Order: sequence, then C-alpha cells, then structure tokens
Amino acid sequence: MKKILFVVTSHGTKGDTGEKTGYYLGEVSHPWEVLVDAGYEIDFVSPKGGNPPVDGFDLSDPINKKFWENKQYHEKITHTLTPEQINPADYSAIFYAGGHGAMWDLPNNTKIADIATKIYEQNGIVAAVCHGPAALLNIKLSSGKYLIDGKKVNGFSNEEEELVKLTQVVPFLLEDQLKQRGGIYEKSAPWQNHVAQDSRLITGQNPQSAKAVGEALKKALQQ
Repeated sequence: MKKILFVVTSHGTKGDTGEKTGYYLGEVSHPWEVLVDAGYEIDFVSPKGGNPPVDGFDLSDPINKKFWENKQYHEKITHTLTPEQINPADYSAIFYAGGHGAMWDLPNNTKIADIATKIYEQNGIVAAVCHGPAALLNIKLSSGKYLIDGKKVNGFSNEEEELVKLTQVVPFLLEDQLKQRGGIYEKSAPWQNHVAQDSRLITGQNPQSAKAVGEALKKALQQ
C-alpha cells in the first residue's frame, strides 16, 4: 500500500490585510482520519517545508483535536517536507488541503505541480478541497494539456468568497480560473457538501466537503 501525499500552504497572510491565514485544519484532519483509519500512511509537503501556518484552529472539533494530539502526525505536520525531499513513486495519491493561503503560493509552485503530474501519470489520484484546487490550475500533463481541462471540477465558489468578504483580497476568484483552464465547474449552494469526481481527479467545494473528499479518495484507491 503506497502512501498519500498531503500538500499544505506555507503562506500565512491574506494579501495586505494583515489578517492571518494558512492551511485550514479541518481540511487536513477530516480526510486524514478517513485515510489513516483505512490503513494509509500520510506524508506532508509544503512549498517551504517546516512548520506551516494553520487557520481554522478549532480543537472543539473532535477530529481536529484527535489529529492535533496524535504525536506521530503532529510531528509530521509541524515538520513538513520540502518538494525536493519527495519521490513521487512512493505515493498513490496527492491531496491539496485548502485554507486561503493556498491561493497565493500553490498555483505557481512548479515543483509540487511536477510531483502531482508524475503521481497522476503513474495511475495515481489527484485530490483537493476548498481553496486547494487553486494548486491544480497550472498542473500540465506530459501531453502539454492542463490536468483539469475537460474534467469535472469543484472548489470554493465565487458566492462563498463573497460571503466571507474576501473577493477583493484574494489574488483571483477560484471558480473563474477553474473554468478558464477548461474545467467543467460544478457547485452546490454555499457551505453544502459537494464533491466532483472525474476518474482520478477528485475535488471538494468547501470545508464541509473535506471528509467526503477523503472518503471518495479512499474508495478510488481501493478500486
């Protein structure tokens, strides 16, 4: 059973607002629980490695608490690997967690994009949730085609971005850019669980979809 690679952002501020951001804890913990309970081992990578900034730090969520207090995984998430330390052949899937930070540093990270291409082209799965699909925008296959071109895809909607009042802060609107890259974008009403699956591409709309993305990923790995 090969491992799964979780990608988290290294970016810790929302534009020039001075407000903190990072990876969203529940978007790591909820899929983590599903996959670890199924017997998979997870590694973590971030653009800069080391201890990434965390957002949505809510330990009243029992799954967040379970993850944060797991010694093995607390060590892993606070000492993320750098892209240079990753061998794509070790992984059967790559999963991009969201959090607004992902909008700034993941789309143009060519090293992690190359890892994702290799995992996908060795018959692996690419998954992402909420703002994590921002990382998919510039992933190209060896054919030169964008990974999401012509595939069903999902991610934080324009309406959701308006509701959190960050439309003017984020560097781009994720829904618009997923469509721009040829993705067949689908969505539900704000804060509803919605997972889009197109063969080996699995994407979820918002934090409420994180567990369901983990479940879809587990099912795809077991097929």
